[in-house]
Amino acid sequence: MKRLLVVTAVVGTLVACANMHIPGMAGGWETLLDGDKGLENFDRVGDANWRAEGGAIVADQGKSGFLLTKKSYKDFEIRAEFYAESDTNSGIFIRCNNREKITGTNCYEVNIWDTRPEPKFGTGAIVDVAAVPVPIQNKAGGHWNTYEITAKGSQLVVKLNGVQTVTGQDAKLAEGPFGLQYATGGANGAQGSGIKWRKVQVRPL
Repeated sequence: MKRLLVVTAVVGTLVACANMHIPGMAGGWETLLDGDKGLENFDRVGDANWRAEGGAIVADQGKSGFLLTKKSYKDFEIRAEFYAESDTNSGIFIRCNNREKITGTNCYEVNIWDTRPEPKFGTGAIVDVAAVPVPIQNKAGGHWNTYEITAKGSQLVVKLNGVQTVTGQDAKLAEGPFGLQYATGGANGAQGSGIKWRKVQVRPL
C-alpha cells in the first residue's frame, strides 16, 4: 500500500508540472516587454533616454540608442507593438553580431521610419536586404502598430499590422541578440519624435 501511495504521489506531481503555467512563456512565446515592465531583460547601448512611462517603454531624446536583448537568438519569431510618429526613426535590429556597436551592417535592420529619404527602405523594409514595393509604402505614424518578424535560416519575413511587407534571403548573419532602436529623426540629424514599445515577445523556432 505504501509503495502504491508513493507511485501515485509521483505521478500526481508529474502531471501538475506538465500543466504548470510559466509566466511569459505561453505557447512558446517569451514576453520581454509588457506595458511598462521588462526593462531588466535588456542591456542599454547608446545614449537614448529609455524609461517606463504611460504604460509603455519610451525614448525621445539622445542621438542613438538601443535596448538589446540579453539573450541571443538564431531562428525565431518576434511580435512587437510600437507607437511612432511619421518622423520617428526607429526599428528592430536582429541577429546582431556585435553587442557594443549596433549598425545596419552587423545586424538586419527592420525599419520604422515613414519619412526616410530613401523610402523603399523605410517602414516595413529590411534595410539593404528587402525593399518595400514602390509605390506601395507603409505608414506607421500616429497610431499603434504590430510588427511580426520571422527569421528562419536565410529566410526573413516582415509583417506590419498583419500584412506582409517584405520577404528576403540573406545568409550573412546567422544568430545574435536583437535590439529596439531610437535614433534622431532627420537626415540632417534633427531630433525627430520618440518611440514607444508596449509589448515585445520572441519565440525560438
